[in-house]
Amino acid sequence: MVQKQSTRAVGIGRVLIAVYAILALAATGRSVFQIATQFEQAPLAYSLSGLSAVVYIVATIALIVPGRKSYGLAWATITFELAGVVLVGLMSIIAPEVFVPSAKYAHSDHSTVWTYFGIGYGFVPLVLPILGMLWLRRTRPSRGDAAVGAAPREV
Repeated sequence: MVQKQSTRAVGIGRVLIAVYAILALAATGRSVFQIATQFEQAPLAYSLSGLSAVVYIVATIALIVPGRKSYGLAWATITFELAGVVLVGLMSIIAPEVFVPSAKYAHSDHSTVWTYFGIGYGFVPLVLPILGMLWLRRTRPSRGDAAVGAAPREV
């Protein structure tokens, strides 16, 4: 049986997927450490770190797997990611105390991947979903593609 490869995973799409995979690993490592060792200090911030890790893992997989369902999942995940980065970025500027419930821990760094629009990661979390959306738009599956296993076309 011949399996089609996702055209989302070719050319610059491979670089995009690699960056998503690296961010997935970084966010997972960060969130596991934060939740395991400091959760009581900033539960919202560290829960958001865990959420961002899940988002990056799902986005990575959705970008790799061919088919219309994966394409739709990639769009949903990346859109959620952009909304999260913007919302958390704005909240970290406007009301940073939301992320640290106790003044006892206010001196500590309770950043998430998305804090200050991803400043700790060189703003990659802010730019990546925009690039991801542009790539998804370019590699949109044609209407005739099957729901599962069909490779998207390049526009």
